Amino acid sequence: MIRKLKSEDRAQLENMLSNVNQFKPIECDIALELIDIAIMNPAQGDYNIFVFEDDDKVLGYHCTGLRPLTNGVYDLYWIVVDPTVQGKGIGAKLLKHAEDFVKDRSGRLILAETSSRDNYDGTRGFYLKHNYSILAEIKDFYSIEDNLIIFGKYFN
Repeated sequence: MIRKLKSEDRAQLENMLSNVNQFKPIECDIALELIDIAIMNPAQGDYNIFVFEDDDKVLGYHCTGLRPLTNGVYDLYWIVVDPTVQGKGIGAKLLKHAEDFVKDRSGRLILAETSSRDNYDGTRGFYLKHNYSILAEIKDFYSIEDNLIIFGKYFN
């Protein structure tokens, strides 16, 4: 089941983020910062967080929001699946939910930014598998030899 974030989900999400080998501690801190904003101010609409829950356990989440100063362009800020259940279709369900969220708000484009580091090969393959295109790549963005890759998917 995919549902809106609840404050009691925070501990499970923090634990999940810390178990994702690709994430540096600073990345986990930023993810938790957005989770905290969504929990502390549920009326805000910048960071819309939905969790995938099964048997009272949070197994993944996505954070999606309208990109500031745009008309119908949304950012997929985070999509995370617990490493113990990756490869079971949870990421695909969360991605579809994020896309439906965007389309339900007359969104025309969803963007997902990721790294060119080797340990993000699976992430890049995930987006390509789900019909995302590479719209841009900025060399040496995060650090030397760590490019920013921007994936996108347009909706009619």
